[in-house]
Amino acid sequence: MKEVEIEELCRVHYEEFILAVDELRSVLVDADELKGTLSGENLRLQEVASSLLLKLDELLELYSVNKNVEEALGMLKICLQVTSLCQMCNKDIAEARLHSALKSLELIEKDFLQNIPLKLLKKAVQKQIPIVKLYIEKKVCNEFNEWLVYIRRTAKEIGKVSISQASLARQKNEGIRSQQREAEDCSRIGFDEHAYALDLDLIGEEEVLEFNLTPVYRANYIHTCLGLGEKFREYYYNNRLMQLNLDLQIPTTQPFMESHQHFLAQIAGFFIVEDRVLRTADGLLSDSQVETMWGTAISKVTSILEEQFSRMDAANHLLLVKDYVTLLGATMKKYGYQTTSLLEILEKNRDKFYQLLLSDCRKKIDGIFTKDSYEQMIIKKENEYHMNVSAFQLEPIGVVPDFPYVAPFSSSVPDACLIVRSFIEDSVNYLSYDPMMDAYDVVKRYLDKLLIEVLNDGLLNLIHGGCLEITQMVQIAGNIAILEKSCDMFLFHAAQLCGVPRRLLDKPHSGLTARAVLKASQNAAYNGLIALANSKIDEFMLLLTSINWTPEETPEHVNDYMHEVVIYLHTLVSTAQNVFPREALYKVVCGAFSHISDSIMTVFLSDRVKRFNANAVAGIDIDLKKLEEFADDKFHSTGLSELRKETTFRDCLVEIRQLTDLLLSNQPENFMNPVIREKNFGSLDHKKVSIICDKFRDAPESLFGSLSGRSTVQSARKKSLDVLKRRLKDFS
Repeated sequence: MKEVEIEELCRVHYEEFILAVDELRSVLVDADELKGTLSGENLRLQEVASSLLLKLDELLELYSVNKNVEEALGMLKICLQVTSLCQMCNKDIAEARLHSALKSLELIEKDFLQNIPLKLLKKAVQKQIPIVKLYIEKKVCNEFNEWLVYIRRTAKEIGKVSISQASLARQKNEGIRSQQREAEDCSRIGFDEHAYALDLDLIGEEEVLEFNLTPVYRANYIHTCLGLGEKFREYYYNNRLMQLNLDLQIPTTQPFMESHQHFLAQIAGFFIVEDRVLRTADGLLSDSQVETMWGTAISKVTSILEEQFSRMDAANHLLLVKDYVTLLGATMKKYGYQTTSLLEILEKNRDKFYQLLLSDCRKKIDGIFTKDSYEQMIIKKENEYHMNVSAFQLEPIGVVPDFPYVAPFSSSVPDACLIVRSFIEDSVNYLSYDPMMDAYDVVKRYLDKLLIEVLNDGLLNLIHGGCLEITQMVQIAGNIAILEKSCDMFLFHAAQLCGVPRRLLDKPHSGLTARAVLKASQNAAYNGLIALANSKIDEFMLLLTSINWTPEETPEHVNDYMHEVVIYLHTLVSTAQNVFPREALYKVVCGAFSHISDSIMTVFLSDRVKRFNANAVAGIDIDLKKLEEFADDKFHSTGLSELRKETTFRDCLVEIRQLTDLLLSNQPENFMNPVIREKNFGSLDHKKVSIICDKFRDAPESLFGSLSGRSTVQSARKKSLDVLKRRLKDFS
């Protein structure tokens, strides 16, 4: 079956195969024709293209030449750009434009170095770049080193200018405070239209501190560009630290008082520069580095100050240094530096300052006391009056007397007031370093110390020195009275400088203790004056013992000693009247009259008078009447009668007056009558009367005395006196 199918299939396909062969033969004929045609065409094409191929070869050769030229131009362009940048770099370096030179080098390295086609050029450029960078580095380092020298030299001036600004600011503040105090004083009496006026003189522009930091900025930037930023920061810090250590060394060839301003100004200038560098030099310094340098500096400065303060022996030296240290602190605080250590060293030396200041004042006050003649000042001109009187409010303000003017004090009073006022001002000046301190209490405490331990002690030394005349003692007592009243002026001046309102001074117990102490010294001066007057009176009383105590006749005139006493008392009263307040005058003169009475009584009781008679007593009576007349005159002429005292000057003589009256009375035995004794002889002591009566002898009788009526009186007086003597002995 299969074979039949195969045969059938072959038969069908064979027919188709025959047909295909026939078609293939016909195609072959066509192909031969086409081949012949193509061959002819090819021959014709080759004939045409041969000339074109020659031209194509020429074109390709031209393309190759063009490519080579373009490559050469490209290489040349790169080389030209590199050499141009190198030239620019050289020019920038020559003209010190180092930043531009570095930019050129950076551009060469980043954009051209790897693309330089010429190996020789590339090698040369690669070799020169590090050399140029090193040169630039050295160049900026040299500039920076020159800047280090410049800035160290300039720092002192920078510091001085800045400190002077702080001083000017302080003066402005003091001026404002002064105006505020004046306004407050005006407000107590009424409104002052000028109290709130704007003072344009107090508004000023702060002087600009100009110093050149360009070398620092450039060196920092260039080192940063060179990748050496950390190295330069370390180099800057180390060099500035070395400069600081040099600045912290005080010169040994110059006294500190002459060099302290330069020394402190140098430190101030150094840290003003560092503050500017910290804020503007783009991380060249860190806060910690500046704080470390400041800590080193402040530690060294305080150590130097403490050592120098310990060596100082004058308050004004310490005050000058303190003033500049305070200005340094104010200046540095403005730039954000901590200045607590400076304030602490000033606080630590406060007691030393006052010790020196008190010592200086003691020397000055002792000097003016020694120089003073203790005579009332005679002021001839108005400017002298204002300088010595009005300036210290020693007389009512606004009243100008006629000239020449005799002041109630001597020259030591305005001199002492000037010293005290200077003490107050120096105290406030020193304490101004700490605005938070209650300076008024401190000044008040030390002002009391000055007035008590220096001024008052100096006055007491004068009083008890025993080298003064009576007129000098009078003047000293008057001086003390004026100084005692001036205590309020001193306190007000201190309060005004410390900014304490005046109303606070009106509070109870707000005054100075020194006022009471000076009041006591005033009494000591009065007592010293009384003692001096009594001593002088004793000299005159020595003449009393040399008079004739048993004269035969009654004296008709005052004894010489009493003339001397009255003249002396007149001088004493006249001198004291111009200086003393009336209470003091009363006390002194009463003391003198009482001493005269006691002295005469002492003479009666002394062994130098063995016996006396009635004529001698009559002479004493004449002396007493002269003295009593003088006492009454002075009591009224000095205005002391207006005080309405219970005891007058005459009353101070009552004991010797009663004794004289008793001895001259016709019935002396009445002394033993309690009523009469209380009325007429109340100041007499019966023991003294007994001693004196034992010495009393009646006057001797004359040749015809028995015939006269006088003898009868004397006899009766003698009998009465004998009775008194017996009764006094019985009473004893």
